[in-house]
Amino acid sequence: MKEHFQYDERLGIEIPALSKHWEEYNKDEQQGILLMWEGIRGRIPDRIADLEKVINEKQAQLGNELDFPKSCVLNSEISELASIINDLWIWYRSNQKVSQKGHY
Repeated sequence: MKEHFQYDERLGIEIPALSKHWEEYNKDEQQGILLMWEGIRGRIPDRIADLEKVINEKQAQLGNELDFPKSCVLNSEISELASIINDLWIWYRSNQKVSQKGHY
């Protein structure tokens, strides 16, 4: 089933990369894809928690940073990490609907 997923370097997880419409996969393929996705999806909250720790560390650095250019870099890094977290939550929630379809 790995052929139906691709690693997203930015997000740090594999995401679905389906080459055809969902209905075009047979039931066994659908079930295999859903099973693999549930495993990946189940790790998303841990990935988010790891990124939140990094954000907290950078915010602590920012609170003590007196150099304006370095503060700007830290702010940019925090913003990017927050964007990744937002995208991970979108993947976590949006694909839940697909997973629920497979259980009926």
